[in-house]
Amino acid sequence: MTRGARLLEKLGDRLSGLRGRVTPDAEMEKITWFRAGGPADALFQPADEEDLAAFLRAVPQDVPVMVVGIGSNLLVREGGIPGFVVRLSAKGFGEAEALSETRIRAGAATPDKRLAAVALEAGIGGFHFYHGIPGAVGGALRMNAGANGVETHERVVEVRALDRRGELHVLSNAQMGYAYRHSSAPADLIFTSALFEGYRQDRDEIRAAMDAVQHHRETVQPIREKTGGSTFKNPEGSSAWKEIDRAGCRGLMVGGAQMSPLHCNFMINTGSATGYDLEYLGETVRARVLETSGIRLHWEIKRIGEFRPGREVQEFLGQLL
Repeated sequence: MTRGARLLEKLGDRLSGLRGRVTPDAEMEKITWFRAGGPADALFQPADEEDLAAFLRAVPQDVPVMVVGIGSNLLVREGGIPGFVVRLSAKGFGEAEALSETRIRAGAATPDKRLAAVALEAGIGGFHFYHGIPGAVGGALRMNAGANGVETHERVVEVRALDRRGELHVLSNAQMGYAYRHSSAPADLIFTSALFEGYRQDRDEIRAAMDAVQHHRETVQPIREKTGGSTFKNPEGSSAWKEIDRAGCRGLMVGGAQMSPLHCNFMINTGSATGYDLEYLGETVRARVLETSGIRLHWEIKRIGEFRPGREVQEFLGQLL
């Protein structure tokens, strides 16, 4: 019996009545943009916020529950993910609409590019940077996503979220505890939607800013590769790519994983990389940068799941030491 089958057997009829979809032994490599990684014991895609709350109340507290977005900034380890992975569906959580001349409400599964497009349609400025972020609103809220000199915290008014018990919370901007690529909001909260505020701006100006963002991405980023976007956060006073380049890691490969020759802070799957290859490459880069410049890079990509048992774990631990 598979891990997923055992999990669902353990829960019995607790999940009966849910309107969302439950998939045992879900193949995470089909979800992540890296196209690598082990399976989740089970994947739940709720129909809407009420359905998600019912699910969270039904699943015992000792069963792990982890939320993922569209998989653009995610590295899944080969041993897979214990418990449930929750992935919000576009149908129930992917809508965005302008509520006034300056405010927009968007579901957590709304692609960042869609949020930028809605702002353009409504003539609301300050959202052009989302046009260049390959993720969804939920991830942007969690990591304070930013680009082109603008960050999510500058646009957020309030965020709706459910905790592990299925209880609703509405957090203000201050309660999100934003810092560079970080939110100190409780880790067990699953964001479901957010209210954003921008400012009135001419549509032609907004479109020009979005075009500039797109041109920059196409020119300097490997956007057509299997990648998770920026691998490491920029260290204070420098840029991650500069330190990676200085350490001689541009184009560096481990198995099928490579630091992009075009933009060396982008890690790519050249076709055969495993989750292990990708993480080992990242840790190799961190070690070389530390040795070269004394700077300890911090991951921007979220790494989840377990290592595959066996020699792989020992080799990886050896690399870290």
